[in-house]
Amino acid sequence: MTTNSPSLFLLFPLFISITFSSFPKASPSSTPHSKTTLNRGSSLSVEDKDNTLTSPSGSFSCGFYQLGPNAFSFSIWFTHSANKTITWTANRDHPINGRGSRITFRNDGTMVLTDVDGAVVWATNTTSTDASKAELLNSGNLVITNSSGSVLWQSFDSPTDTLLPSQPITKQSKLVSSFANGALSSGYYSLYFDSDNVLILLYDGPEISSVYWPNQDLNVWQNGRTKYNSTRRAVLDDNGWFSSSDRLQFNASDAGPGIKRRLTMDYDGNLRLYSLNESDGSWKITWEALSQLCNVHGACGRNGVCVYDPTPKCSCPPFYKISDERDWNGGCKLGFDRFNYSVDKDRFVEVPHTDFYGFDNDYRPNVTFETCKNICLNDSGCQGFGYKLLGRGDCYPKGALFNGYTSPNFPGSFYLRIPGTVKSSKFSTFQVSGLTCNATEGDTSTAGSLYMTNGRKAIWVYFYGFVSAVGAIEFLFIASGWWFLFRKRDVPNEVEIEEGYQMITSQFRRFTYGELKKATRNFKEELGRGGSGAVYKGILNDKRVVAVKRLIDVTQGEDEFWAEVSTIGKINHMNLVRMYGFCSEDKHRLLVYEYLEKGSLDKLLFNWSGTGDTLLGWKQRFKIAIGVAKGLMYLHHECLEWVIHCDVKPENILLDCDCEPKIADFGLAKLSQRGAPASGLSKIRGTKGYMAPEWAMNLPITGKVDVYSFGVVLLEILKGKRVLDWEMDMRMLVRLVKDKIASEDESWVGDLVDMRIMKGELNMKQAEMMVVIALLCVEEDSNRRPTMDAVVEHLVANDEEPHFHPAM
Repeated sequence: MTTNSPSLFLLFPLFISITFSSFPKASPSSTPHSKTTLNRGSSLSVEDKDNTLTSPSGSFSCGFYQLGPNAFSFSIWFTHSANKTITWTANRDHPINGRGSRITFRNDGTMVLTDVDGAVVWATNTTSTDASKAELLNSGNLVITNSSGSVLWQSFDSPTDTLLPSQPITKQSKLVSSFANGALSSGYYSLYFDSDNVLILLYDGPEISSVYWPNQDLNVWQNGRTKYNSTRRAVLDDNGWFSSSDRLQFNASDAGPGIKRRLTMDYDGNLRLYSLNESDGSWKITWEALSQLCNVHGACGRNGVCVYDPTPKCSCPPFYKISDERDWNGGCKLGFDRFNYSVDKDRFVEVPHTDFYGFDNDYRPNVTFETCKNICLNDSGCQGFGYKLLGRGDCYPKGALFNGYTSPNFPGSFYLRIPGTVKSSKFSTFQVSGLTCNATEGDTSTAGSLYMTNGRKAIWVYFYGFVSAVGAIEFLFIASGWWFLFRKRDVPNEVEIEEGYQMITSQFRRFTYGELKKATRNFKEELGRGGSGAVYKGILNDKRVVAVKRLIDVTQGEDEFWAEVSTIGKINHMNLVRMYGFCSEDKHRLLVYEYLEKGSLDKLLFNWSGTGDTLLGWKQRFKIAIGVAKGLMYLHHECLEWVIHCDVKPENILLDCDCEPKIADFGLAKLSQRGAPASGLSKIRGTKGYMAPEWAMNLPITGKVDVYSFGVVLLEILKGKRVLDWEMDMRMLVRLVKDKIASEDESWVGDLVDMRIMKGELNMKQAEMMVVIALLCVEEDSNRRPTMDAVVEHLVANDEEPHFHPAM
């Protein structure tokens, strides 16, 4: 067996030592017409697209940014980001023309942005000063200074939606979101210090204003803040640490020097910290204020409900319908006349685990459900009530329905008030209109010319107009008769309601034990069994095929179990098995997962008998390796709840019909907070043969234990045989392969590859790369193992055109 890449052998020791350090980056370069300063009397024209100001390092650029075919803004952006990520804009709500507009540093010391007609759109307050120049600093701050270097004006004092490192937010400033994704105009969400000196997130919409962060159900101290400060100042430092005078502190998950970052008040109402990958210009979220986007107020308008399906979507509650399919800010409108409310006849529709924040007509603690219902019935302004059961009955009658959301974590339900004249055959169950927030495009229409000079043509226009009018009247007459004959009085469209009901109930939810017992036909068909329990095949009422895991030795209380599985249920990635819900009833603890057709990897890898499923080919194995690596990378680096799986093995890797892998079994996962010190676990977890040395040596447990397990799985994917069945232990295997590489023995790859794979199918360069990665992953010293994002980077680089370029 031969190879065409001897350099791989020579570079292997160096590759071991650097453990996938990043490739060298190209040095920044300025655009052809970029400047570093703008002096008095000079200007930049919107028509010269390449005429910009650039920071000395080349990291930031300042100039005209195109918003539309003939609309521009004067902005600052990250030079090396993929789509010119904007950090500041002078005229975000007043775009200028693409012809004749310019930014001028006038002789009086003022920097002025003028439109095509010469009108001043924006200007600095530096008139009659000794201002000498404007320049863009390496920090991304546009400053105007005098001859002695003193700053007379700076963009850092008037942020738009983004804070940069070293840029403070003070009592005089705020961040205001953009109106929509990709837009620059001002939106409804803002970050600022309130009158209590606390940094808050506010929704300030067309109808209401509402604070939604920090948690308004808790007081200042319970939220870890203090109002006893007078500075009202917060700043993000160069290492990714944010600190505020109200004691708010957080940090980027990749905290450390040398990374470009930004803190942005996003259009969807969430505050997020981003880190720039300068190799491809992409951004990675490294912190966010709200892990559940439905906690953002105002997202779905009046009467709207935010649900997870599994991503956040807007929907309408029972007997309501969307006001404007193009814009959810309009919310939902009533499908009945609210003035028909009657104390004696009105009914209530339950929407489980749903609440509408604010607008309480009253608050009554420690009352029964019937008492709460009667309070709402006897209040003509009550549109429904929330009822919580937290050891007592808390009653919240509502005068208006805003900020609706559905979450399995919410310990209560909302009861919509429906007039008795509204009838429904499905009144006993909650039904929600299944509308998503992906609004449809507006209708397009065409219009002909209304001007005609030829008299003959005009006559025909009148004739056709008369015929059309008669036809329209006839159509209306027939349609009205049809409606009066066949309409269902006061009955909503049950198809729409049923679709909405399915959308709400098919999200992550709590199942009853009876439901799952019925779905699995009394746990008849067992799919597999492990240390944490057995898995059974089941079919839900909505015909979804699921895998139901019946847990054993679960000692958690119901609330704790609910909290843990709800956190896991929020995790969503194409290479992770999706959890549909759970059951926590008496002693029963069950988890409900999506069903994967091909089952677990071990059955196809180790138990192939030559019949049934075909042997996994090389392309399938490499695809599985990349998919598993991506799933672990998401858990370690991208998931906001940092997850250590602790039991990565072929039995916990499931395959769909296309052999796309999905990591399963988070029952042994350890949830911990990013940035916290590596912590030990009181109980050894995992499976023999896949467990990292840290477990036996009582060392701190980090994500590197998963890296070790992945290395073992990678070797088994290569060989098609369990490592425990090999003729040597892991330490001896690693030493043997390293010795063969050092001696340039070309048989080392062939010794580690499944002999059943056709030689013509095997990609030798990919195989070499997989062996190298596997050996790095199973290093005894966890500090010498690569991270999963580095593993993914090198596997993906060798996916189609395998060219291995180790960093020098």
